[in-house]
Amino acid sequence: MDFTPTEEQEAARDLAARIFGDLATHERLAAAGTGSDAELWKALCAAGLPGAVEETGLLGLVLLLEEQGRRTAQVPLAASCVYGILAVARHGTEEQRARLLPGLRDGTTVVTGAFPATGGVAAREGRLSGAADWVPWLRDATHVLVPDAERGLWLVRTEDAARTETVELTAPWSAGRLVLDGAAGERLGTGPGAYADVLAAARVAFAGLQAGVCAGSLARAVEYTSVREQFGRPLSTHQAVQLRAADAHMDTEAIRVTAYEAAWRHDEGLDATEAALTAAWWASEAGKRVVHTGQHLHGGMGADLDHPVHRHFLWGRQLDAYLGCGTELLAELGDLLAKGDLS
Repeated sequence: MDFTPTEEQEAARDLAARIFGDLATHERLAAAGTGSDAELWKALCAAGLPGAVEETGLLGLVLLLEEQGRRTAQVPLAASCVYGILAVARHGTEEQRARLLPGLRDGTTVVTGAFPATGGVAAREGRLSGAADWVPWLRDATHVLVPDAERGLWLVRTEDAARTETVELTAPWSAGRLVLDGAAGERLGTGPGAYADVLAAARVAFAGLQAGVCAGSLARAVEYTSVREQFGRPLSTHQAVQLRAADAHMDTEAIRVTAYEAAWRHDEGLDATEAALTAAWWASEAGKRVVHTGQHLHGGMGADLDHPVHRHFLWGRQLDAYLGCGTELLAELGDLLAKGDLS
C-alpha cells in the first residue's frame, strides 16, 4: 500500500484548501442557512476540481473532501463526484460518458444518490415508481442515481420526478424527499455489482469527509483551549483536556488512514468491500466521539448553536448515520466474514 499523494492529487488538494479557506467562512456559512453556496460551487467547478477526480481517483476525491469537511462547506461535491463522475466513468457506456461527463465536470450537471437501497423504488420497463424519504443535496441536483428493489442503478432527471419535497436533516445538506411515479430512468451499469461498487465508493468518500469534519472540530478545540484560561492557566495545560484531545486525534487519524486504504484499493482495482466497511465504521463510531469531544472542550461556548464548532457537531452526527450506522456496518462486515468472502 502507498498512500503518498501524487503531484496531481497534492495540487488539487492544495487548491481546494485555498478555495474553501477563502470562501467557506463562518459568515458565509451562517448566511447560507441550510442551503448550498452557489458561488463556492461555481468557484470549485471553474477551478476544475470536480473534473480532476477522473484523473486523481477516489483517493484524490477523499483528499478534496477532507478539505471540505474542515470547513463544513455547503456544496454537493461529495455527492456529484461519487454518484456522478466516478459512477459514470466506471459503469457508464462510452456514449453515456461522452454525454454526461462534460456537464459533471463543469458543474452544470449535479448528480446525487438515493443511497443506500431500501427497496422503496420499483423499476418496470425503464419506468421507476416509489419514493426515497430523504436524498442529500436533492435541491441542487439535476439528476438522481436511484437503485431499484433489485439493486439495479438508474439515472433519473429530477424534473421527471412526480414531486420533490424539502427535508431538513441534522446537517445542512439541501436534502429532499424524492417521489417517482413512472419516471423514465436511464440504466447505468449491469447487475447488482455496479450498486455494490458505487455504495463502497460512497462510503469511502463520506468517510473522507468525516475525517475532515473531525480534523476541523479538533483544530477549533485546540485553538480555543490554548487561549481560554481556567484557574490562572490555559485549559490546554490541564491533563484531562490533553487526554480528551489526544483520543480525538487518534480517532481522527484512524478514520483518515482507513479511508485512504479503502480508496487506494478501489483505485487499484482490488476488492475494497471490507476496507470500505471498515472505513465507514470508523467514520461512524469514532466520528461521533470526536465531534462530541470538540463541542465538550469548548465548555459553555460549545452549547452556542451559532458557534462554528456546532456545525462540525451537526455534520459529524449526520455522517455517523449516513450509509449505515456503526452497528449496521459491523453486522454487514460480520456477514462477509461468516460467508468467507474476504480475501
